[in-house]
Parts: sequence; structure tokens; C-alpha cells
Amino acid sequence: MPKQVIYTPKVAKSTLPLSQATLAGNLLFIGGAVATNERGEIVGKGDIRTQTRQVLENIKALVETAGGTMRDVTRTTVYLTDLANYAGMNEVYRTYFPIEPPARATVRVDLANPDFLIEIEATAVVS
Repeated sequence: MPKQVIYTPKVAKSTLPLSQATLAGNLLFIGGAVATNERGEIVGKGDIRTQTRQVLENIKALVETAGGTMRDVTRTTVYLTDLANYAGMNEVYRTYFPIEPPARATVRVDLANPDFLIEIEATAVVS
């Protein structure tokens, strides 16, 4: 089954050679979502809670465009630039996954843009 590129105007298109998300069968793969609005502007500079919320809203928009819900997210990888932001990220993250949260890994990284505090990639099974 060929892959389908998933796009929503709620998430800014990247100038890089990548897709926001791809659907292969019922598996949705969401690339590293960052804290930008639909115009590509960074949201919440210096605020992990605001950036986490924006990232998860971007993921939610992509999952819904593919026909799913946040309950369909099965796996995430959270990239944080500072592990001191771990508690603030979790505070917001748990509101998007209040029951049966996806499997998750969290790692500390340097991100391409120093204004980004967080990036999250996700996998979902949609029907």
C-alpha cells in the first residue's frame, strides 16, 4: 500500500524536504513537531508549557486530519533541550493523554533552532 502524505493548514509547512506526517495503511507517522503556529511563527519562546501545548496541538491536528484522535497515538519520542523542563512538559502532556497514554521515550538534545525547547515525534494507529 503506498504512503499518503498528510497535511493540514493548521500546521505550518516546512521549508525542509520533509512531510508533516505520512500514512501507510493505518499507521500514521508524525515527524518531529515543534512549537510553531500555522504561519510558522515560534509560540511560547522560553515557556515549556506553552511550547508543549503548541506541539501537541500540532500533533492533534495531524492525527485528526488522518481520521484519528489522540487516543490513537501509540508511541511518542519527546526531545527536550533541558531536562529541567521535564516536569513542566509532563504537566501539559498528561492533559492530552489523561488515560492509557502512549509508550514514550524522553531524551535531552540540542535542537536545530535554539528557541525550540521541545520537539515530539509520534506514531498512531488510525482506522
